[in-house]
Amino acid sequence: MPTSDFMSEPTTPSASETSRHNIVAGGMGFQIRAFKDSLARWVVWVGGLGVIAALMLIFFYLVSEVAPLFEPAEFHPRPEYAVPGSGKTLYTTVEEQGEVAMRVADNGEVSFFNLTSGAVLVQQKLPIGEQSIVSIAEVSAERGVLAAALSDGSVLRFAHEYEISYPNDKRLITPSLSFPQGEAPLPFMTGPASSLVVRDEGDKAIFLGVDPAKAVHLKAFETTTNMITGESSSEVSGELSFTPPVSADILLVEPLLSWLYVVDQKKGKIAFYRLSGGSQPELVEIKDVGSEVSAAHYLAGGISIVVAQADGKVSQWFPARKDDGEPYLARVREFDPPGDAKLTALGVELRRRSFAVGDETGRVSVFYATSKRLIHSEQALPGAVSQLAFNPRAQVLIAESADGKVHAYDVHNEHPEVSFGALWSKVWYESYDDAKWLWQSSSASADFEPKFSLTPLAFGTLKGAFYAMIFAVPLAVMGAIFVANFMSAELRQVVKPTVELLAALPSVILGFLAGLWLAPFIESNLPGVFLLLVLLPISIPLFGYLWLNLPARLRYFVPAGWEGALLVPVVALVAWFCFAIAKPIEAVAFAGNMQSWMDHTLGIHYDQRNALVVGIAMGIAVIPTIFSIAEDAIFSVPKQLSLGSLALGASPWQTLTGVVLPTASPGIFSAIMIGLGRAVGETMIVLMATGNTPVTDASLFSGMRTLSANVAVEMPESEVGSTHFRLLFLAGLVLFIFTFFFNTLAEVVRARLRKKYASI
Repeated sequence: MPTSDFMSEPTTPSASETSRHNIVAGGMGFQIRAFKDSLARWVVWVGGLGVIAALMLIFFYLVSEVAPLFEPAEFHPRPEYAVPGSGKTLYTTVEEQGEVAMRVADNGEVSFFNLTSGAVLVQQKLPIGEQSIVSIAEVSAERGVLAAALSDGSVLRFAHEYEISYPNDKRLITPSLSFPQGEAPLPFMTGPASSLVVRDEGDKAIFLGVDPAKAVHLKAFETTTNMITGESSSEVSGELSFTPPVSADILLVEPLLSWLYVVDQKKGKIAFYRLSGGSQPELVEIKDVGSEVSAAHYLAGGISIVVAQADGKVSQWFPARKDDGEPYLARVREFDPPGDAKLTALGVELRRRSFAVGDETGRVSVFYATSKRLIHSEQALPGAVSQLAFNPRAQVLIAESADGKVHAYDVHNEHPEVSFGALWSKVWYESYDDAKWLWQSSSASADFEPKFSLTPLAFGTLKGAFYAMIFAVPLAVMGAIFVANFMSAELRQVVKPTVELLAALPSVILGFLAGLWLAPFIESNLPGVFLLLVLLPISIPLFGYLWLNLPARLRYFVPAGWEGALLVPVVALVAWFCFAIAKPIEAVAFAGNMQSWMDHTLGIHYDQRNALVVGIAMGIAVIPTIFSIAEDAIFSVPKQLSLGSLALGASPWQTLTGVVLPTASPGIFSAIMIGLGRAVGETMIVLMATGNTPVTDASLFSGMRTLSANVAVEMPESEVGSTHFRLLFLAGLVLFIFTFFFNTLAEVVRARLRKKYASI
């Protein structure tokens, strides 16, 4: 029966058609694979290039923020002009904005003049009658209060003030004089005071002066104000006098009236006195400067004094204490201005520990005391320098030459505190007994001396990473060896993902647990922790030895590769035993308090949040990374290598140590170095689990502060563009270099190890 076309049997393609179809399909498949390979190659190339570009951008951004710290200071001269007014200049200063300067002459003439042009703005004579001014004392440089010692022995206090207005949107500074205690000079001594110091504390004032016989007089005044008339009157509340063993040419008194310095300029001696209430000053010691003294002045903060010497050197001094607690005057550091000429003038900054010195040749040099840094030096004047002064913002420096010329400089000196020595070497800071590495960027006191040493931060970073690696590397690497070589496949599929899950645990959670639970737990169970460190390494091999000596019929109950699970109850039992007997041992052996025993007997101070806590917490964070990479490296060793070794008669341990581990060593080393890089850069764990104190103590029981934690804590509080702000970026740059170094070292060593063991 005939059938229709659609009911007919399908035709089978010929062999030639099938071959042609396969060729076409194969060609298309090859093209698709080639396209995918090319696409993958470009994605990898672009991704790698992007990573490198991102790292380079981070590096150059950090460098751009740090670079201004090391830029040299800039000094731009203004036009010179003759000193305005008449008489000999006794005191010069510049107001805050750097536009108006003031000069006080010995004839009582006070001149306010434009700093750029020299044009006199206001000229006023002090109400001193026929008297002349012998010396000037700064009562409060911040408030502009001065005291003038007159030739009849009286003292006049006055203040220079500046009113700022903006007529037609242009700044106008109007200077003036005021007399807070009245225009009448206050009787002080029977003769003129060649050197005067005034400490004004509201209603009380302390005057110290040197009479013509070189005796020192101290007089205390108490001011009362009539509430009805508003008139003020001062009465003497106490006085004393004494003759120092050196010629009293310059007097310097600490702002809190604790220390007195009497400087003998001719003999180059400093008599150091302790002041106590209204009793006679106590002479502590006499120090030899080494040459004649040209000038001496307190630095900002009122702790250090700087002494300009005739031999061209400058020395810094401040009180310190000996081992027995007794005070002495320490010569902390010495500065060598270029030129070695006799120094003739000294000026200090108001708010920073910078100072300027001028010599008889006209050279002016600017130093920062703490960092011992020469900021700038140049031949500024044609002759000897007689006066030097900064404005309060240290943006203007004014110098007066002996030939009666005024020279002013615009100063750009934003970061004088920074030098290589200040960042990395020990520095002797004020109120300390010797040089130390210290980081203390801020304080509640305006007179605070910044301490910007990065050494304790870098030390803390490496210390935390070291103890974390001590804890993590043995556990992670040994665990990786056991899991990859001896554990059964079923158990491995459970253990490895479980360990790797720890990597997903946020470090802030680990830090939180370490700081709030682990640290107090270790502190209250310290004997148990030490006992655990001793008994656990003993109990595990002992259990293994006992296990191997059990009858074979008993050992066969545990499947091969599951023996490690038997250690879990062993470890738990040993830990319970250690902590159970910890308290009785502490009571018997350590008088009930092991921390106190360590402190008094061994001299080891125990901090609750210490490197031990950080090592455990950060070790837990690092273990998954090291374990996973090391286990993959060991497990990936070709089986034919280990099987061949076993076939040649080697034991499993010989095969492991002689074949497997050398072959996997590049991966194991990379795992350790990557873990180290993670530990170095860790922030939250060290922030929450340590005392965050920047100390250079390697003890396991003390805290530390790391570079990353320091940046995290202080960056929100730093002023943008300030020295503190840029130093935090420098800390970030140092951390970047640390991690880059460790990662690069890991790659270099890994490549060499791979090349070395490639032939196995």
